[in-house]
Amino acid sequence: MNRPENTTFSRQFPQNSGTAVSSSSPHVLIVGSGIAGLSAAIHFSDFARVTVLAKATLDEGNTRYAQGGIAAVVDPSDRFDHHIEDTWIAGAKLGVPEVIHFCVQEGPARIEELKAWGANFEQELHREGGHGARRILHTHDSTGQTIENALIQKIRSLSQIDIREHHTAIDLIMENKVRAQSAKKPFGRALGVYALNTKAGTIAAVQADLVVLATGGAGKVYLYTSNPDVATGDGVAMAHRAGATVANLEFMQFHPTCLYHPSAKNFLITEALRGEGAKLLTFDGRDLMEGKHPLGSLAPRDIVARAIDAEMKRTASPHVWLDARHLSTETFKEKFPEIARFCGTLGIHAPKDLIPVVPAAHYSCGGVWTDHHGATTVHGLYAIGEVACTGLHGANRLASNSLLEALVFAKRCADHAKNTLKNSERLTIEDRLPEWDFGRAVELEEQIDITAAWREIRTLMWNYVGIVRTDRRLNRARERLALIRHELNEDYWKFRLNRDLIELRNLLTVSELIVECALRRSSSIGLHYNTDRLEPPLGHPPETFTLV
Repeated sequence: MNRPENTTFSRQFPQNSGTAVSSSSPHVLIVGSGIAGLSAAIHFSDFARVTVLAKATLDEGNTRYAQGGIAAVVDPSDRFDHHIEDTWIAGAKLGVPEVIHFCVQEGPARIEELKAWGANFEQELHREGGHGARRILHTHDSTGQTIENALIQKIRSLSQIDIREHHTAIDLIMENKVRAQSAKKPFGRALGVYALNTKAGTIAAVQADLVVLATGGAGKVYLYTSNPDVATGDGVAMAHRAGATVANLEFMQFHPTCLYHPSAKNFLITEALRGEGAKLLTFDGRDLMEGKHPLGSLAPRDIVARAIDAEMKRTASPHVWLDARHLSTETFKEKFPEIARFCGTLGIHAPKDLIPVVPAAHYSCGGVWTDHHGATTVHGLYAIGEVACTGLHGANRLASNSLLEALVFAKRCADHAKNTLKNSERLTIEDRLPEWDFGRAVELEEQIDITAAWREIRTLMWNYVGIVRTDRRLNRARERLALIRHELNEDYWKFRLNRDLIELRNLLTVSELIVECALRRSSSIGLHYNTDRLEPPLGHPPETFTLV
C-alpha cells in the first residue's frame, strides 16, 4: 500500500486516573466544532476534561451546511461489500482498503450512537453519485444542521466540556519551543495552542495533555466554494508548521452543482437531487453527461465536475443547468424544502425553472496524514474529520462519506487516546506555557493589503490549480505564491494579530502545499487532472500518498 508502518506512531501520553472525570483527569483540547470535533468531545468526556475551541459560534462550520447526509449500510438489502466497492471505485482505487473496510463496517454503530444523542433521520434513504444503492441517511436537505443541533444539545449537557466560542487557534505550542529536548524526544510533543479571542482581542496559551485538530477543510483557498468563511485550512497549516506530515492535498473535490447567482455566495444544490432523477443540461439544453459515463448525471463528482468545466470553457457559458422538471412541485418541496425556499427567494421557482449551477471547491480529500486512529506524526496530536488524510477517500471522496469518516474516527481517536494515556507522563507545573509575546507589533490600521492578498491567492488557485491543471500553470502558481509569502511575512510579524491576518497566513500555507502536492504527483488520477501527466511513468503505478 506504500503506507508507512503504524509503528512509527508510538507515543507517550499522560496518565489517566480512571473512568471518573475530575480536576486531576487528563485535559484534552479539541480545535474545531463540527461533527468530528463535537462527537470526539462527547467520547473524550467519559474519561477526560475537554476544551473545545470554536472559531465562530459553536454551530458555524461545514457540518451545518451538509445537505446530503451520511452514507451507511442500514438497509437490509444493502451490503458492506457494496459500499466498500463504491468507495474504492470512486476513489480511483487509491484508497487504503483497511480504512475503507472499518469505516464502512463501523458506520451503522456510529449512526445508532448519533441517534441516541438526538439526531433524527427520514425513513426513506437517498441515493447520490457513485453509490450503487440508496444508503444516504438524511433529514430532507438540511441533514448537517440536524446533526449539529443534536451534538450541541448533547455537548451543553456535559459539565466536563468547556466551550470557547470565537477563539481562533494561531499555532500549536511544541515542547521543543518551550524547553530543551532530550535525545529521546528530538521533536517534542504538542502541549496546546495559542488562541486569539476575537471578541476580546486577547491571545492566550491553552495548555493540554493532548490536542485534537478537527478544524475542517480549506475550501476558501479557492475563489468559488461551497464552504463557509471559516474553512481556511487552519489545522493543516498549523500541523505543517509543527512538523506533521501532510498528504494528498492535490485532491480537492469540486462539487459539480453549486447554485450560480450573484446573491448566492456558497449555496450547494445537493447531489441527492440528481439521485431523484434530475439531469445536467448544457447551456443550450442538451444532456450534458450523455455518452460521458454510464451513470450519466450521477457519475462520480470528479468526472461530472470536469465535464461541466470543459463545457463551460468550450462554449464560454457562465453556467450549466440542472433539470428537475420531472418532479412535481409538491414532491420537490417535500424532499428538498431548503433548496426550494432559497431558490424561491432569488426568483428561481424549482422545479418548474431550470436551476443554474457551476462547480465549486467543496472538499479536501487530503490533509494531515494520520494512522488508523487519527494519530499524526507529531506526539500528542490527533487529526480527525476533513482536516485529516486517513486513506478513506483515495483520489476522490464518495458522496456523503465525509460525515461517516468524521464519526468513525472521532470514536477511534478517543478509544486510542484512552488506552495510550495510561502509564505516561502528565504535564506538570514546570511545563506552564509562556505567554504570547506581542513584541513590537502595532495595530493594523487598514485591511486593504490583507483583502488584496486574499483575493489574489484565491483567484490564482482557481485559475491555475483548479479542476484541470498543467505543469506550466502549477509552476507559475508556485512562483507567485512565493512572492506573496515574502510580502506576508513582513506584515505577519509587524502587526498585532487579528483573525483576518491569521487566516490569510494559513490560506497561503495550504495553497503552497496544494501546489507542492500537485507537482509531486507523477500522473493524473481522480481529482488531480494534469493534462501534461495523463499517464503514470512506465512501470510506476500511482503512489497511494503524496507526502510532504
